[in-house]
Amino acid sequence: MRYLSTRGHPDRLRFCDILLEGLAPDGGLYMPEAYPQLDRAALDRLRQVHAKQGYAELAYEILSLYIDDIPAADLRALCHKTYTAAVYGTEAIVPVRPLEPGLYIEALSNGPTLAFKDMAMQLLGNLFEYELARRGQELNILGATSGDTGSAAEYAMRGKKGLRVFMTSPHGRMSPFQQAQMFSLQDPNIHNLAVEGVFDDCQDLVKAVSNDLDFKARYKIGTVNSINWARLLAQVVYYFAGYFQVAPDNQTRVSFTVPSGNFGNVCAGHVARMMGLPIAQLVVATNENDVLDEFFRSGVYRVRGSADTFETSSPSMDISKASNFERFIFDLLGRDAPRVRELFGAGLSQTGRFDLSQDPAFAQAASRYGFASGKSTHADRLATIRAVHAAHGETVDTHTADGIKVGREQRDPAVPMIVLETALPIKFAATIVEALGHEPPCPAKFNGIEDLPRRVTVMPADLAQLKAYIAQHCDA
Repeated sequence: MRYLSTRGHPDRLRFCDILLEGLAPDGGLYMPEAYPQLDRAALDRLRQVHAKQGYAELAYEILSLYIDDIPAADLRALCHKTYTAAVYGTEAIVPVRPLEPGLYIEALSNGPTLAFKDMAMQLLGNLFEYELARRGQELNILGATSGDTGSAAEYAMRGKKGLRVFMTSPHGRMSPFQQAQMFSLQDPNIHNLAVEGVFDDCQDLVKAVSNDLDFKARYKIGTVNSINWARLLAQVVYYFAGYFQVAPDNQTRVSFTVPSGNFGNVCAGHVARMMGLPIAQLVVATNENDVLDEFFRSGVYRVRGSADTFETSSPSMDISKASNFERFIFDLLGRDAPRVRELFGAGLSQTGRFDLSQDPAFAQAASRYGFASGKSTHADRLATIRAVHAAHGETVDTHTADGIKVGREQRDPAVPMIVLETALPIKFAATIVEALGHEPPCPAKFNGIEDLPRRVTVMPADLAQLKAYIAQHCDA
């Protein structure tokens, strides 16, 4: 299996090379040259693997289709080391539960930081440590988070040999619980950088550092954001696991609704669908920052500036530049790399938008690729949280509430709909109190976390200052 850049760089790399690389040298994102295709017999076999041997073995089977430069025994061991009941609190790892007839919730928030990002980040930490040890190298992870990526990355990488983490986040824009999860970590290899701006400013800084090839090489910069293909690949697995739990056979079609900001979570569903998993629809649920919903409704992709990016009660989706969206557009446009380079390079930087509304390919987003979308507001979130609690006695977090609201709107009564749970409600306690009048339950291990000492550096959204900080702490 070889990987190529969405923007046409001539290199074709193996998995372990792109694992440590992040962005391609031309600023593009890595994609497999082709998606492995699973026929009915292959799906039947994977269903049996999942039923009899569990999630870790299913992960190995799917990952091995894309990773052929790690010995099979080692890859299997890494998967079984990662996906354990001890880490995720359940043998099922991602149990699916019915919410109402035809509507299901897939629990992805049982990991160490109570968010779906753990599903990929725990594996990524083990993959990094394995490959760096094999090469005798070190890696400095640079990331951006709107809330959950940061804590998931830091909990996965803390104490890992050969790894440092430099995690940028928008100063004051994460929930108090999210901030506490990250900033309370005292591990010397973890560096929290609160950037005076919004998430997109953080993401722009990460991409700018990655595009400085000399600096990137000198300081061995890698990434854990979902621009890293390895992270997205790990997320593909839980679409299969969710499907197998709901569909009685491999002929039944199932839809998924995914709360989405950076398009990584739902892009993993796109990959699963391209491989042959019988997914009817992939429904993108946005909050007030509705760049993706606008595209799927109109064909216009229009990024927003910092001043026009709303601060909402589902803050992990307060994103107006969906970095993974480039991967889907690459497929949508028939893998036309020069056109993708034009749209996401000069086009976006000059005008902040592109328009595919008149392109015949745009209609294929729904007809061929199954995408639909919807938007949820603060009032919608409150109403959904209250309704779910009243009807089912369950408390859902704000992002999952966005997914439920949009999933209900888009659901075909004849097709089961799985909503991907993205976090536990304790991470967004203020909104839960507003909706229900009481605090959500907090796992015992996180009691008092918001009172712990904090280790964080506040800085402006300035590339030179970020580089200087990295250089100082790598050369120390």
